[in-house]
Amino acid sequence: MLVFIACWLYTDTAFAQNLYWGSRGEDVRTAQSKLRRWGYLDGSVDGIFGALTYRAVRKFQQKNGLMVDGVIGPQTRNALGMPVRSATTVSTSRGVSRSDDVNLLARIILAESKGEPYVGQVAVGAVVLNRVRHPSFPNTIAGVVYQPCAFEPVKRGTINLTPNDSAFRAARDALNGWDPTGGAIYFWNPATATSRWIWTRRKRSRNDVGATQVCKFFIKTIN
Repeated sequence: MLVFIACWLYTDTAFAQNLYWGSRGEDVRTAQSKLRRWGYLDGSVDGIFGALTYRAVRKFQQKNGLMVDGVIGPQTRNALGMPVRSATTVSTSRGVSRSDDVNLLARIILAESKGEPYVGQVAVGAVVLNRVRHPSFPNTIAGVVYQPCAFEPVKRGTINLTPNDSAFRAARDALNGWDPTGGAIYFWNPATATSRWIWTRRKRSRNDVGATQVCKFFIKTIN
């Protein structure tokens, strides 16, 4: 079980929004309306991405030659005729290619999320990218990963293990905008964490934030 600490800054930064099991809102309602109208969804249009919507999305993807993963990402959005919001550009590491960044992100995902479900793997990648965008961290993927004392796998050397297909896919999904954590910049597993520092972080609910605070925190678990 990974636990994520999320932080929202008071800015209007826009992120590409993938829709997946558990998502809620008007975008989900729009997708449901289209899927129901076209005969893929046998359920209500309630704005909640649940089992029926997941199965409907997979049927739609299979019928239209898309990757069948049950996630409404950019390609599925386009096929549904839904607008695709551009993600904030993530700075690549100076002097390296996009493929190098994918490889490094996949390596930290493999090292940090062994034994976690796929959504947890994507979430680890998303945390790295959220740090890249956050003013308190380095602004490149390599800078974040190799920041002193940031990730135990760098110290242990497991960062150098060859990523598997799942880690590469999770890295690409994170880079394409899927963030299951809702903006988290920290994560840990309470059952295995050895760092005393992470337990000192104050956890707040989404609504527990004052007018003068820069950001607010909440706890989200991914089993």
